Amino acid sequence: MTADKTIVIALGGNAILQPGQKGTAEEQLGNVESTADQIAELISRGYRVVVTHGNGPQVGAILIQQEAGHEQVPPMPLDVCGAQSQGQIGYMLQQSLGKMLAQRSIERPVVTVVTQMVVSPRDPAFENPTKPVGPFYTEDYARQRMQSANETWIEDAGRGWRKVVPSPDPIRIVERDAIISLVRSGAIVIANGGGGIPVIERNGYYEGVEAVIDKDLGSECLGRDVNADILMILTDVGQVALNYRRPDQRDLATVTLAEITQYQQEGHFKAGSMGPKVEACRRFVDRAGEAAVIASLEHAVDAVEGRSGTRITR
Repeated sequence: MTADKTIVIALGGNAILQPGQKGTAEEQLGNVESTADQIAELISRGYRVVVTHGNGPQVGAILIQQEAGHEQVPPMPLDVCGAQSQGQIGYMLQQSLGKMLAQRSIERPVVTVVTQMVVSPRDPAFENPTKPVGPFYTEDYARQRMQSANETWIEDAGRGWRKVVPSPDPIRIVERDAIISLVRSGAIVIANGGGGIPVIERNGYYEGVEAVIDKDLGSECLGRDVNADILMILTDVGQVALNYRRPDQRDLATVTLAEITQYQQEGHFKAGSMGPKVEACRRFVDRAGEAAVIASLEHAVDAVEGRSGTRITR
């Protein structure tokens, strides 16, 4: 595969926070530096890169901080917390990418765009909140919140109670034209973190809503909006697999759009893990993308150039 292509690189949570870590700034910066090295190598080979990322642990930490400090300062709503996380992670990526580019003697601006994602107020997800956010609490606290604030809470596998919010389908990015302009100017753009800040449009204006957009589906929307050639989702497994963790597991290297659609219909990809990633890739290729790739973070360069990961093509 030749360079001179635009790639949207979607970073999974392991790119920023590893299992077992506390989440200190030093830990997260160290993880991001390793990720940035892979991205900088792709840039050095001539690829135009747009970066997006998850934000679940970071938003969770911000929500805990909001709760802990609510008697001293007013807590912020979920959409504002999402914006805070975009700035936090974007700053870390800007620092790390700037460092890795400088080590390669590449002079390119790196910029983060706080990104809003339009959703429909009539999306069925608003009638059926399913996405857990924030920390675990006791049943008494959860029931108090359900009664006093009209929130939806669920008991989560014996670990406690968590608030759940809607997860509507992403429609379009408000800042699309600005992102495209930055990419064309040569900037390395970090955008749409956490799937984007969900907003609805009313009378020509946008207002935030309490919801969470699936980061993989948000990545597909970003790829489509910036006319990317390739969508690459980096995660903690090397390839997509059929019959995952069973004796007859079969890893997938290159699959067609028709084949991956059939595997989806057969129920191979779980909603809580590989399902959204595969669906995002299917949508991207179906909507005129050249290829979509799911691969491990450590092999990003090899995956783009067809030597690693799972590649979905037309």
